[in-house]
Amino acid sequence: MTVVNKLEQALASAKGLAADLKTFSLDTDDQQAKQMFNSLSSNAENMASMIENRFNYVKTQEPQYGNNSQQKQNKQQNKNELK
Repeated sequence: MTVVNKLEQALASAKGLAADLKTFSLDTDDQQAKQMFNSLSSNAENMASMIENRFNYVKTQEPQYGNNSQQKQNKQQNKNELK
């Protein structure tokens, strides 16, 4: 599994965790628990944001994760030039 795949998986997990915690907050009547779940949800959203920033950075730094359509266009252009 590549770094980008691991980051993508971690991002999905963090977003899922944030959503679950928010749901727990909405489902409880206990104000202390509601506050705790909201706080934890906010923390998970912050984690997801940081992971997403890293994910986007890695994609810009690693050519194999770059703009695939641009790479395909370049390959096609090179093939056409060879003909």
